[in-house]
Amino acid sequence: MELAPLQKTFSFTGFEQIKAGIVKWPMSVLRLTSNSKEDLINLADKILQEWRQYSDPRVQVLAESNGTPHHTITPIARKRDGQFELDLVLRDNQTSPEHPDGIYHPHKDVQHIKKENIGLIEVMGLAILPPRLKAEVEQVASYLVGEGDTVASYHQEWADQLKSQHPDLADKEKALKS
Repeated sequence: MELAPLQKTFSFTGFEQIKAGIVKWPMSVLRLTSNSKEDLINLADKILQEWRQYSDPRVQVLAESNGTPHHTITPIARKRDGQFELDLVLRDNQTSPEHPDGIYHPHKDVQHIKKENIGLIEVMGLAILPPRLKAEVEQVASYLVGEGDTVASYHQEWADQLKSQHPDLADKEKALKS
């Protein structure tokens, strides 16, 4: 995330001395840059207070439901080229009957790969997958090219789906080996 460019720049009224922009990133991220740490903190707090109240039901963004607040910010601070830089990741912790772990949490169909919440490391693009996956993915790969006939039960549906979407993988593997 730190190296991601800005898609758009703008300024906030009353904070014109702060360079602001939307980071080109798969999450909603604002980047604030200034010589003044205090100004950054004040603007970040203002953004947090506004985000905590912001709702747009047309796109399923709700500040709260049934008294439960949903919005927060994950701040990521750094000093770059002598200036203070603050990335503010807008977070929405809503749940739904379909996604009881969270609408923006890994959904059931991928929890066999990663069930844990999306935390700071993942937000920054430095995701760490569980070590168990190394051997399990190798087993799935063997299954897909016809060199194995079993995979962990929690990967079976996924492996079968991949195999049906790519039925020629075994042929391609044989061609690569010859």
